[in-house]
Amino acid sequence: MKNKKKNAVAVLLGYAGSRRRLTFLGLTLSAAAMVCNMAPYVCIWSAVRELVLAAPDWEKAQNITRYGWMACAFAVAGIVLYFGGLMCTHLAAFRTASNIRKQGLARMMRAPLGFFDVNASGLIRSRINAAAADTETLLAHNLADMTGAVVMFLAMLVLLFVFDWRMGAACVLSAVISVAAMAVMMGGKNAAVIAEYQAAQDRMTKAVTEYVRGVPVVKIFQQTVYSFKALQKAIEEYSDKAEHYQKNICRVPQSVNLTFTEGAFVFLVPAALVLAPEALAKGSFAGFITDFAFYAVFSAIISTALVRIMFAASGMMLADIALERIDRVMCAPVLENPALSHVSFTAEPGQTVALVGPSGSGKTTAASLIPRFWDAGGGTVEVGGADVSRMNSHALMDQVAFVFQNSRLFKASILENVRAARPEATREQAEAALKAAQCQDILDRLPEGMDTQLGTEGTWLSGGEQQRIALARAILKDAPVVVLDEAMAFADPENEMLIQRAFAALTKGRTVIMIAHRLSAVTGADKIVVLDEGQAVEQGTHEELIAAGGLYARMWADYNKAARWKITREKEVE
Repeated sequence: MKNKKKNAVAVLLGYAGSRRRLTFLGLTLSAAAMVCNMAPYVCIWSAVRELVLAAPDWEKAQNITRYGWMACAFAVAGIVLYFGGLMCTHLAAFRTASNIRKQGLARMMRAPLGFFDVNASGLIRSRINAAAADTETLLAHNLADMTGAVVMFLAMLVLLFVFDWRMGAACVLSAVISVAAMAVMMGGKNAAVIAEYQAAQDRMTKAVTEYVRGVPVVKIFQQTVYSFKALQKAIEEYSDKAEHYQKNICRVPQSVNLTFTEGAFVFLVPAALVLAPEALAKGSFAGFITDFAFYAVFSAIISTALVRIMFAASGMMLADIALERIDRVMCAPVLENPALSHVSFTAEPGQTVALVGPSGSGKTTAASLIPRFWDAGGGTVEVGGADVSRMNSHALMDQVAFVFQNSRLFKASILENVRAARPEATREQAEAALKAAQCQDILDRLPEGMDTQLGTEGTWLSGGEQQRIALARAILKDAPVVVLDEAMAFADPENEMLIQRAFAALTKGRTVIMIAHRLSAVTGADKIVVLDEGQAVEQGTHEELIAAGGLYARMWADYNKAARWKITREKEVE
């Protein structure tokens, strides 16, 4: 769904569910609170008017106490109503932000896993979490304040024209100039500038995340942050956008806005000087003084109302931007996968099928179609005779276990990492899986064994050790189909031997799809599928493919030649 043509607030409130009604109740209470907050000014003005008209016989002013108590009552009622309104809007806002995060994560769980290869995790996190936080501020505070400010401003306009429309017009003139300045600052083409500023912020977030991940490489080659051109460019672009908006767009309009908002009284004084002679001539100078006092007090409220409207309008603009960022997650398209064509092979139950071929030939892409990391644009991928595109995602994931080149472990205990594959598994079952994955030496050297925490505040494991923990996770899952994506690519010789033993436990009695670059690892496979430029060009056993003399035979010859290559020192020439 694209919500660009819809009201952002209405769309965001759709995420509030049953608590949407609380938002409307909160806005009503906020509006009532603002009316109550204005009433004390009227009470104070009434008391001053009565005193002025009674002077010098002050005893005639008999309603002063009543006006005072009324002012206190309205002030307390305003506080209570505003507090109640904020409670309602906060409850709705928290539910909205929570549902945005939940639905965003649910959408990510349904998206092809390949989506995360082309969308940085930092950018996705920023779009979901930061946008949800922006909407929380908007719905909890800004919307209520804007409603109250609009009601307050309308009520104020009515009161300003009740006693003397000329002095009222003088006060309103400052508000008109202020609103015009805000419209210039936040409307028209400037809205697009703010959108560009937000986009630059997203790009900087993505670049920072990528740089942090690349710190080991930067340190190895003794480089600095400035060598990471993408990060430098993103920071400079963000800085330029922010500076441009502040200096070229905000500076003059905001200066005009603040000057006239805070200086509304300046317009009132000339108007009073013009009207004073007329009041003296008519003998109503006392009433004129009280009216002037009323407008003098209310001129201070104008700045409060306008500031609230300005911040609320800013919140509305941020809501549009936040909604657009949320839509990029909620409406993330299923990316097409043109990397393969005319690829067809069958892996019988219990067979090991190896996918080999030159770099970029489509090996990983082909294997990724099985657990639906990507969806095939044509043809079908079947597991157990069922089309994976029509299978329930949970049912499919129960059928397939996979081990990647780079294992990802959570910042949790070893036990929790292994049980991520099967949360209901017992401690004993997890321990058995760890032993089958040749992880006993890891557990023996850690004082807390399986309960050892991994990550920032815990223990760090080597790449090979992490791979064995990941294999234990796959063993515990006990899925009938196993996908191995070059799982030994970065293992040292010692870990490679242990991982080979773990593979034996993992693959026993299961259907295995193996992606391998080292051909020596696939010579015993039941079937070898050779891919080249996204097409399956050969299939057969190792012996059959060698005899065929095709691409596989040439790759095998090159592999053996590379394996015999060694560095020798030439004899020195005398």
